[in-house]
Amino acid sequence: MIPITRVNLGEKEYKLVRETLLSGWVTQGPRVEEFERKFAGTIGAKYCVAVSSCTAGLFLSLHALGIGPGNEVIVPSFSFIATANSAVHCGATPVFVDIDPATYNIGPAAIESAITGRTAAIIAVHQVGQAADLDRIYEIAVRHGIPVVEDAACAIGTRYKGRPVGSEAEFACFSFHPRKIITTGEGGMVATRSEKTAEKLKMLRNQGVSVSGLERHRSDRVVFEHYPVVGYNFRMTDIQAAVGIAQLDSLGSLLKERSELACRYSLAFSNHPVLQPPFVPEYSAHTFQTYLLRLKANCPLSRDELMQRLLDRGISTRRGVMCAHLEPCYAEIGRKTNLRHSEAAAEQTVALPLYPGMTEGEQNTVISSVLELTTPKE
Repeated sequence: MIPITRVNLGEKEYKLVRETLLSGWVTQGPRVEEFERKFAGTIGAKYCVAVSSCTAGLFLSLHALGIGPGNEVIVPSFSFIATANSAVHCGATPVFVDIDPATYNIGPAAIESAITGRTAAIIAVHQVGQAADLDRIYEIAVRHGIPVVEDAACAIGTRYKGRPVGSEAEFACFSFHPRKIITTGEGGMVATRSEKTAEKLKMLRNQGVSVSGLERHRSDRVVFEHYPVVGYNFRMTDIQAAVGIAQLDSLGSLLKERSELACRYSLAFSNHPVLQPPFVPEYSAHTFQTYLLRLKANCPLSRDELMQRLLDRGISTRRGVMCAHLEPCYAEIGRKTNLRHSEAAAEQTVALPLYPGMTEGEQNTVISSVLELTTPKE
């Protein structure tokens, strides 16, 4: 079986995890602090706050903005369901908008038309590692006085007009799920340019405590903690952080390999009568967290048929990206929503295997199978 992805872990990760276990400090502690500093340095952010998942980061970002019942949060439907769920967990209503069909990212014009007096935030997703059109999105947001939360789950290493995604954001949330660019198993990070925001997020992730366990441990005086706000348990462990620290050392090579694999796919599928490789605009440096291949309307197979036939050959694939507004939990909202570009992309895109360590033979098998199955017969 050729998997959709394969986790890239090695001796450095094992060594750092072993050292962490032997240190006796396995919950949130010095490794998490080190990982936050190292991640901030990598993406050029002033502050980073480690959390238990990107979903937790999105929720805490909205919560820190004071978003709750009666508020609306503009989100793309063409995104993992966690994007919309984070708004619901705050008691707000997700307002689904359509995507730019070329980039699969939230459409700035769609954002503008969805703004109401109840709009409290915009979540801009950098879908599958492609940077969203941030200048246009922030221009709209600033003009209307609406904060932006960047869902950068897939965008570790993505650049927008030469600068790393998250480097200048008030809130940019990253994921370390095993399918992402680097992993900690589960885990996330919120990058912010604001020290005040970072301190607030640190309190909220740790039950609202005024001083962390690490700070109390380091003090030469007895310190009693207080709980000025009601918080949550969204902590990352030092064990996870140890894996993340090691992974960051390999980020450059991981991104390079992903880019080379994606280029090889696109070269094979370019100028094909029924296949459409990903489009990358000039402003974006794509990480190819996922390689989305699109089937044109004249393809002899449906997307689902292609996926099954590839699976029959031992090739694992996934549907490109879901449409959250079509899922049962959002049925009531979805019935009122017409997102033609999102729905077409959800039906026509397939995620092909792509991961560091993928051999030339494995990729050749995928390429030849896709071409054989999709090339129209004369």
